Amino acid sequence: MSLTYIQSFVAVAEEGHVGRAARRLHLTQPPLSRHILALEDELGTPLFERTARGMRLLPAGEAFLHHARRILAEVDAAVHTVRGVTSGH
Repeated sequence: MSLTYIQSFVAVAEEGHVGRAARRLHLTQPPLSRHILALEDELGTPLFERTARGMRLLPAGEAFLHHARRILAEVDAAVHTVRGVTSGH
């Protein structure tokens, strides 16, 4: 599971729309949609309900969102720690 897929998932979950999430991530919609489909395939379950107005989290998506946000926060913290060590702070 790649961090890119997790970042894509969180953006779509927060925006509720692939187009807005794609703009936020500076991507086009097709690769972002592929990220979501690949993540759903890897997890073995749909995370979103596709609607005419956008994307709505399913219960599995709600459950994963909490973990996805924590994963991204931990990666950010790790990067911050390493940069602090290497800069002598």
